Amino acid sequence: MKRIITTSKAPVPIGPYNQAVLTGNTLYTSGQIALHPETGELVNATIEQETKQVMENLKAVLFEAGMTFENVVKTSIFISDMENFSKINAVYATYFNEETAPARETVEVANLPKYVKVEISMIAII
Repeated sequence: MKRIITTSKAPVPIGPYNQAVLTGNTLYTSGQIALHPETGELVNATIEQETKQVMENLKAVLFEAGMTFENVVKTSIFISDMENFSKINAVYATYFNEETAPARETVEVANLPKYVKVEISMIAII
């Protein structure tokens, strides 16, 4: 059985998907980009601001499912330019305890939705 997780504190999906799905004790989030949940506008003046908005969107989805970043066991980061890796990583690192940080991959891709520079998805467990 699956439960759809939805919150107004994260952007509404821009396609036929949900913000997250909880099945058993595992939460699968959809990839989040830097859309501001209230305005629907991109927050992308700098890569640091863009990454922070992505992480805040994911934080809201996790919270709606009764979780925090401590519950995250795996993340997938998609970036449009590997030159931004260290800046994205610096912001991302502020959301996790280094000793209990999740497994992760970071992949450079040709394009992302709305031509953003970063998209992140997560898997978390209760």
